[in-house]
Amino acid sequence: MRVFQVETEWTDDNLRIGERPEPTAGPGEVRLKMLASALNYRDLLVPRRGYGSRMQALPLIMLSDGVGRIDQVGSGVDAYRIGDRVCPLFFSTWPGGEPSAEHLGRSLGCESDGTMAEYMVVPAATVAPVPAHLDDAEAATLPTAAVTAWRALVTEGRVKAGDTVLVQGTGGVSLFALQFARMLGARVICTSSSDEKLERVRELGADVTINYRSTPEWGRVARDAAGNGGVDHIIEVGGQGTLAQSLRAVRPGGTLSLIGVLGGGAMDAPLGLVVTRHVRLQGITVGNREDFLAMSRAVAHNGMRPVVDRSFPFEELREAMQYLASGRHFGKICIRH
Repeated sequence: MRVFQVETEWTDDNLRIGERPEPTAGPGEVRLKMLASALNYRDLLVPRRGYGSRMQALPLIMLSDGVGRIDQVGSGVDAYRIGDRVCPLFFSTWPGGEPSAEHLGRSLGCESDGTMAEYMVVPAATVAPVPAHLDDAEAATLPTAAVTAWRALVTEGRVKAGDTVLVQGTGGVSLFALQFARMLGARVICTSSSDEKLERVRELGADVTINYRSTPEWGRVARDAAGNGGVDHIIEVGGQGTLAQSLRAVRPGGTLSLIGVLGGGAMDAPLGLVVTRHVRLQGITVGNREDFLAMSRAVAHNGMRPVVDRSFPFEELREAMQYLASGRHFGKICIRH
């Protein structure tokens, strides 16, 4: 079967199409005929061994997100049948409950082979069904970005109707957070450097938009727009570059879900504000199978559709990654198998 993998050495130049033996489902396993995959920012770091020694030895099949149709069912598997459409989950060792070192130790496309293959064989306990109304590209976007946004706002954040949520930018996690926040009845403030993208998030339901290029002190503006002392919950993806403004925007007792560090990984913010304003700073790394199932039920019930910017053919993974790195996208970038 064809795969897209990092071979021989950890460099972008060694990201190539290769071949692997076609796998067969064993006891307790299912085989997926992969239909689509989706990219996340982490995938840009993988070919350079950006996650260090914990990563699987080469060769490593790329990407953590995907959807497939079950075409083989191993003995002892009763929950699924041939023809079921499912997503392999980001963490294969986190079925539910609180995070632990064991739960966070094995993710697709990093510590184990990912979704850029014609077939995947995985334990049946590490897949989950997808909402029937989604097409393959939309379904492929769910395991990482959607679960991350859900865990931040619902599992950890307990956002409720009437709260104000601030999302940074228009990447996959941020747009899912916007959609989920609206689903929950919350008001949404969105920041971006692009007026064109801000117009598009208003179409998705954002109540307030702020261009952080033209308004560098956007934290104060967001706080005033939120009222009640500030924003209840912030989806923080910038890290070093945005945390100081987020701390100015959040209300006393509010929550910052730290999901990304696109603007730098150092802590360069007035930490006294965390203490004196009783702010909760919550790290989020995707979520577990229970999170996926709850998120999927909500998506199905509300008929929500993920925002897909563009889909590339399997052979153009490199081009898709370049497009992701450019920052021109609005929503998710997908791969057709």
